[in-house]
Amino acid sequence: MIEKIIVWMVAILLVIAVFVPYLIKFRRNQKSLKELKIEARKLGIDRPLGQYPMINRSLCIGCGACVKVCPEGDVLAVVWGTAEVINGQRCVGHARCEVVCPVGALKVGLGDIRSRPDIPILTDTNETTVPGIFIAGELGGLSLIRHAIDQGAKVVQAISKSIEAQSSGKSGCDVLIVGAGPAGISAALGAKQNGLNCLILDQHEVGGAILHYPRRKMVLTQPVEIPLYGKLKHGEHSKEKLLELWRELTQRFSLDIRYGQFVNKIKKVGGVFEVETANGSKYEASHVVLALGRRGAPRKLGVPGEEMTKVLYSLIDAQSYQNQNVLIVGGGDSAVEAAVGLAKQNTNTVSISYRKNQFFRIKKANEKMIGKLISANKIISYFDSIVKEIRPNSVVLSSNSKEIEIPNDVVIIQAGGILPYDMLKEIGIAFGGDSIGVAEADRKLQAVAS
Repeated sequence: MIEKIIVWMVAILLVIAVFVPYLIKFRRNQKSLKELKIEARKLGIDRPLGQYPMINRSLCIGCGACVKVCPEGDVLAVVWGTAEVINGQRCVGHARCEVVCPVGALKVGLGDIRSRPDIPILTDTNETTVPGIFIAGELGGLSLIRHAIDQGAKVVQAISKSIEAQSSGKSGCDVLIVGAGPAGISAALGAKQNGLNCLILDQHEVGGAILHYPRRKMVLTQPVEIPLYGKLKHGEHSKEKLLELWRELTQRFSLDIRYGQFVNKIKKVGGVFEVETANGSKYEASHVVLALGRRGAPRKLGVPGEEMTKVLYSLIDAQSYQNQNVLIVGGGDSAVEAAVGLAKQNTNTVSISYRKNQFFRIKKANEKMIGKLISANKIISYFDSIVKEIRPNSVVLSSNSKEIEIPNDVVIIQAGGILPYDMLKEIGIAFGGDSIGVAEADRKLQAVAS
């Protein structure tokens, strides 16, 4: 009897020795995550204002698979047995979390866009509030090449069904696509596959936003199905390889692309869309697909000296800059990647100016890289600063009511782009900030919740 008691006591002590430390560690971890959630809420970075993981808490089993596969590291966490969005603004839409969830409790999509005047209201088939005009790619709010390719194919399927239901005899082409990036090329291939007459207009050349990526930049795509081509199997491709693929597809399938065409007006006349470009060319189509991306025209600072030739709006080849004082303006992934690429040349003196007090919505890998370089004094950071004036051999920054003048040879502005919102709104397309858009956004959110 005494031996049994001793055995039980030893067993209980062993359980306590193992379980109690684990429980203490678990509770501390959960408390820390809860504090991060509260802090994120205060900073406004937990809110789903764009693409983000939507979690169905009634289905979530708290397995943590979504947390483990997230490439950004801190978007999600399991808090008291349920997955929670901790840093929603860092989500870049890879959707790995959606794929690995064993119970289908998570889906990457768009959150509350009612206060987002830059995101158009779309139907499930990506049709805008103007019947016959569709949006594919980044302009719709979801980034990544995979989404662009999927949406390009999806909108053409919807258009094909619409054309089948309509009477024939309309003038112009079946589908006019604005933009020759991944979304536009995918839509054009889909149109070809469905026997539709298609035309693509682009102000530059094939590639879209990829054209402006730095040389040899690796792009995460995930396996994706391209119409007529098949599956793009590998997870990563260089900028050069993707551009080579798009050009090959345009030639192999004889896609009709008109370059140097900047669309500045779209109107509907008698059931047909009339599309006009800046050089005076006019086209007609029964359906229009806007595959513009979100780059648009580079956003300028509007400061003295910005017209100088040393001011650029993209970095294509970091290796071409040696022994230069370079200032990067911006705090997004493009700005951070440019600063990192230039700093790795060792001979450059690289600075970065950002109007906020820290980097927010950037990839975790980029945050780590630039953090190390800033700590090693290989990149000089000027947070809470704006450019006040650009001079021939220097730049004047304003930070906390103080002026700072730094030596400078090159300024690279990465402040995003300006899309032709006036033209889109003139057509009648509603955005999240519009009164019509708010009502439609409420309807869509209620549908998702149900």
